[in-house]
Amino acid sequence: MNLILWSATAEKQLEKLPKKYIIQILAGLDRLASTWPRSRNVKELTNRPGYRLRVGDYRVLFVTDRDGELQIIKITQVRKRDDHTYRQ
Repeated sequence: MNLILWSATAEKQLEKLPKKYIIQILAGLDRLASTWPRSRNVKELTNRPGYRLRVGDYRVLFVTDRDGELQIIKITQVRKRDDHTYRQ
């Protein structure tokens, strides 16, 4: 079983996006929650801990943790893909 948690930063970033992208991102996260760790469009980050989910032109950055049977996926950022996406 997987649980998705949002950081305050990620929630604010998501709220600022156009509605059509919000819908796409939420659908991608729903698929992520049901298929993790065999998810498509997910890569491990190289410059810091965590992963990224590609949803169109947007990237959802997240980290994972395990609490017994529960896999916790914490969304840390939602960013449009550009030169600054993966900077801390």
